[in-house]
Amino acid sequence: MPHPPFSLGLDFGTTNSVAAVARSDASELVPLQTPIGMGDVFRSALCFWEDESASGGVAYEAGPWAIAEYLEYPQGSRFLQSFKSVAASANFEHATIFERRYRFEDLGRRFLEKMAARAGGAMQGAARIVVGRPVEYAGHRPDEALARRRYDMMFEMLGAELHYAYEPLGAAYSYASRVTEPATILVADFGGGTSDFSVVRIAAPGAERRCIPLGHAGVGIAGDRFDYRILDHLVLPLLGKGGSYRSFDKVLEIPRGHFAEFADWSRLALMRNRRTLAELEKLRRAALDPDAVGRMIAVIEQELGYQLYDAVGAVKRALSSAEVARFQFSGAGLSIEADVTRDAFETWIAPDIARIEAAIDRALATSGIGMGDVDRIFLTGGSSLMPRIRRVFVDRVGEDRIASGGELTSIAHGLALIGQQEDIAAWAA
Repeated sequence: MPHPPFSLGLDFGTTNSVAAVARSDASELVPLQTPIGMGDVFRSALCFWEDESASGGVAYEAGPWAIAEYLEYPQGSRFLQSFKSVAASANFEHATIFERRYRFEDLGRRFLEKMAARAGGAMQGAARIVVGRPVEYAGHRPDEALARRRYDMMFEMLGAELHYAYEPLGAAYSYASRVTEPATILVADFGGGTSDFSVVRIAAPGAERRCIPLGHAGVGIAGDRFDYRILDHLVLPLLGKGGSYRSFDKVLEIPRGHFAEFADWSRLALMRNRRTLAELEKLRRAALDPDAVGRMIAVIEQELGYQLYDAVGAVKRALSSAEVARFQFSGAGLSIEADVTRDAFETWIAPDIARIEAAIDRALATSGIGMGDVDRIFLTGGSSLMPRIRRVFVDRVGEDRIASGGELTSIAHGLALIGQQEDIAAWAA
């Protein structure tokens, strides 16, 4: 079979999405229009607003354009981010936005439509499309078959032969272009919703099969979970978490389910509906600290989720290079300023790190090798820049066996190159 003339690699991420095209053995990123110029990364976000001139009376934008629209008119918009995190959730049937229902694939197609439009046609016309998928989807009891059906309905709009590959395999194929001798590598991909690990044997340049997958494992923990740990310790107690309410002659703890919604960007945005707000108002009247619940209602009503998570993300990123960072957020009658130490943050995420390390061990076990057999560890994904994440691997093998680079783009590069392979079935997931 001859090489397809043009393949598209699409890294549809929880936080960001990236596209690359490949011809033969070379790939390049697809430039995407943003409100401030051209870029390589497209935020995985959607913004809806009412517009009589739009089809169905609802207009929408995606990526950085969605953020710009939301910031222009937050109270008249519905902002969704990280909606990939519900792809495998049977509990998610649809999102209700301005009285219209949108299934996962409806959201996905609208996102892809806008992303492709900002690519100026560069995402159209591929002979093959290789889409990255996590080794393990995010969420409680993820339904892999459901996620695949939803992905199929989402990506079929691009009109090409469609394949899926594990995201860390895309990163492995990208990294292989930097390797000049045979090696066994562990690829660790830390995204927004999942942390995925693949062990790959790389042959010498010129080999018929350059990369051979050996084993995989993953866990639904990554950047969004780390964000929630900060939110949980600094913000949610001021919104009523841990508080009590009176029910007849009993004093009960406020249900934690209300605060669980804050763990997921997509669910938080959808809390602004009549039923949820009516329930929270009833809770506010019964709460022993009604002002705290009132602040939670205000955060939801005033659509402050983006600003809240932006503040959380800022302090998390700052802690990647500093021992202490300042958390600042104000809005909805709430003003928080607090110093956060890296030590405290790492204590908060300790249970998550333990589960990540267990997933690494599973990846090695399924590959039939030990860490001592790994020649190089390639770290990718935005959360791989966190010192605590890097230390997981440094503690095991030392600094000299760790490589990184292209944290946001390596997967798309590799997926596009996989699309050029005659043995693409060996990479299919």
